[in-house]
Amino acid sequence: MRRRVSWFLTKLQGIFVPLLTPVDGGGELAEGELRRLVSWVIERGAHGLYPNGTTSEFTRFTPAERRRIVEIVTDEAAGRVPVIAGAAEANVKETLAACEAYARMGVRSAAIVAPFYYKLEAEAVHAYYAEIARHASIDITLYNIPAFASPIDVPAVRSLAHEFPRIIGIKDSSADIAFMLRMIADVRPSRPDFFFLTGSEAALVPMLIAGCDGGAHASANVVPELTRQLFDLTRAGDLDAAMRLQFRVLKLLDSMLDGFDFPDGFRAGAEVRGFHMGRGRQPQSQAQRTRRAKLVGSVQAALAKFELEPNPR
Repeated sequence: MRRRVSWFLTKLQGIFVPLLTPVDGGGELAEGELRRLVSWVIERGAHGLYPNGTTSEFTRFTPAERRRIVEIVTDEAAGRVPVIAGAAEANVKETLAACEAYARMGVRSAAIVAPFYYKLEAEAVHAYYAEIARHASIDITLYNIPAFASPIDVPAVRSLAHEFPRIIGIKDSSADIAFMLRMIADVRPSRPDFFFLTGSEAALVPMLIAGCDGGAHASANVVPELTRQLFDLTRAGDLDAAMRLQFRVLKLLDSMLDGFDFPDGFRAGAEVRGFHMGRGRQPQSQAQRTRRAKLVGSVQAALAKFELEPNPR
């Protein structure tokens, strides 16, 4: 296992980058570009990294490729920032195998999505996480993304946090501020070490004001300087400046969402910043490719409104 640096002993917080996964012309993992992306976002203020999440398109890679991605990310990070690695496998056995592999790589926590494909009741979701928590060799981050998986409700989060010290936080991508408030109110008094990350960059500042510890945002692959600035301004109490920047970033975010299949708009944004992301593994029609070429111009125009450093090419 990699050496335990100071962040192993502290509560996780700040901006985590749910890394895009670059591929080459043949659709294979582009290791060099992934390494460049990792160091680039760290140098521009990222507090942590999050490979194999939704933005990473984890379902489009094999289990062996997902492990290789995490191996590359942890090696390139070299202890500079913590890594939360997605272990969103289809069943308990494979999830625990991923957790075992990530523990050996020195990953800080495995992010585990609630069961997907089959919609389950809250009781079954709790039982799923409880089974993993009893046997995992690594700390666990809950991942609530109700658009794609069975939702995790507040009673389940409260119960799991209280029953299992190994469950150390949650990334919530519901974009529901009231839900976040209820989780914080129910969990934080007895588990002050439990962290809350929001997946909604459109509401990062309001979520931080509500008590969130940070966020994991696709846009941090494109403008890590700005997501870090949003965090710093809010934590410093400069809420007027934070909200002004939040509204500006919202327009940039919309340019990468409108007309693109997620996360292709963010791949386009990373390309504008100087990375070779490749076309991704999801086949596209000729009409989609033509439309994408036109949409890249709108992303480029949105990025041009910010005074950012030249791209890293």
